[in-house]
Amino acid sequence: MKKVKVGVIGTGFIGPIHVESLRRQGNIEVLALAEVNKETAESKADALGIPRAYGNYKDMLKDDDIVAVHNCTPNNLHYPINCDILNAGKHCVSEKPLAMDSKQSKDLVRLAEKSGLVNVVNFNYRFNAVIQHARLMIKKGMLGEIWNARGTYVQDWLIYPTDYSWRIDPKQAGESRCFGDIGSHWCDMAQMLMDTHVTEVIAETMKVYNTRKRPRHEVEAFAGKKLKPKDYKSYQVKTEDLAVVMMRFANGATGSTTTSQISAGFKNGFTFAIDGSKCSIAWDQQRPNELWVGHRDQPNETLLKDPSLVLPEAQEFAHYPGGHPEGYDVGTRNMVQLAYKDIRRGRPRKNPLYAQFKDGHVEMAICDAVMASARNRRWTKVRY
Repeated sequence: MKKVKVGVIGTGFIGPIHVESLRRQGNIEVLALAEVNKETAESKADALGIPRAYGNYKDMLKDDDIVAVHNCTPNNLHYPINCDILNAGKHCVSEKPLAMDSKQSKDLVRLAEKSGLVNVVNFNYRFNAVIQHARLMIKKGMLGEIWNARGTYVQDWLIYPTDYSWRIDPKQAGESRCFGDIGSHWCDMAQMLMDTHVTEVIAETMKVYNTRKRPRHEVEAFAGKKLKPKDYKSYQVKTEDLAVVMMRFANGATGSTTTSQISAGFKNGFTFAIDGSKCSIAWDQQRPNELWVGHRDQPNETLLKDPSLVLPEAQEFAHYPGGHPEGYDVGTRNMVQLAYKDIRRGRPRKNPLYAQFKDGHVEMAICDAVMASARNRRWTKVRY
C-alpha cells in the first residue's frame, strides 16, 4: 500500500505526539517538518528522524509530495495556518482550539466545507476505548434518560506566581486561558458522549495573580524549569486561572464543570460523570483504562479496558489485550487511525467520530459564551 506523505508544523509539547501517532499506523510517512526558522527545523527534524525540514511552513505547503498537514503551533497561529493549509489543497489536522474566537472558527468551517478536504480538530480524549464504550452505552439506551453531566478538568502547573507559559498571553492564546485550554476538552467530551450540544451557560472565573514572573527567555510548556530571580520580569495577567461553569444541553440535561490550573497535586485531573435514569457512568483520565458504572439496586461495576469486554463497535480503539494498559497517547493514535481512512479516500465522511472544524467551532462558541457570562454574571446563550 502506498504511504500517505504528511507534514507537521510545530514541535513543542504536542508535535512529537502527532509524529509518533502517525508513524504507528504503518501506512503513513512523516515526510517534512516546519518550524520558526531553518536552524530549529533542521535540529528538530534530525532529532525526530524526519527527512525534510522547512524554516517557513509556506514553503512546506508548496511540497507536492505532501497530502496532509498537522498544525501543532500555538493558538494564535491556528487560524491563519489552517486557512493556508486548506487553500494549498492539503487535508488539515489542527490542534485545538481551532482559532482565537468564534468568528475565525466560523470562517474556517465555511472554508473547510467549500474545499471538500478532510478537516480535523484533535480532541484526543474521545478515542480511549472505554470512552467509546461509554458513548455506545448512552446511544443504546443503557443509561436510560440522561439527566446530568458533571466533572472537572484541574491541573496545578500554574499554581506559583513564577509559573509562566505563552498560554497566559491572550495575544497568543486567546481571551480565555483555563476554560479555553482545558474546559473545551470537557465540553467536547460531554457533547460527544451524549450526542447533543450546550445551549446556555452561567460562569464564574477567578484570577489569583494580577502579575506573574515571566522568564526573560522562552521556556517550553510543561518542561519544568529552575530559574533564579534575575531570570524573571513582571507580567500583567489578563486571563483566568479557574472557571466554574453550569450549563444546559439541547437534550434537556444539565451540566457543570470546574476547570483550574491552580489545583495543587492535580496534574491532569480530567473527570466526568453522567447520570441516567437506569445507571450512571464515571471516568478519570488519570485512570484511563477504567469506566465506573453505578447502580441503585445492584453492585456497582468497574469495566477494565479489554477488547473482549467493550462493546463490539469500540473494539478497534483497544490495541492490546486486557491487563495491558494504554495511556494518553492512544487518543491521538486512534484519531489519526480514523481520520486517515478518510484522507485516503480523499474526502470526509458524513458525521465522523473524529472532531471536525464544525466541532471546533462549537467549542469556540461555548468559550465565547462562558467569557461573556463571567463578565455579565448571568445565563448566556451559546451563539453558533
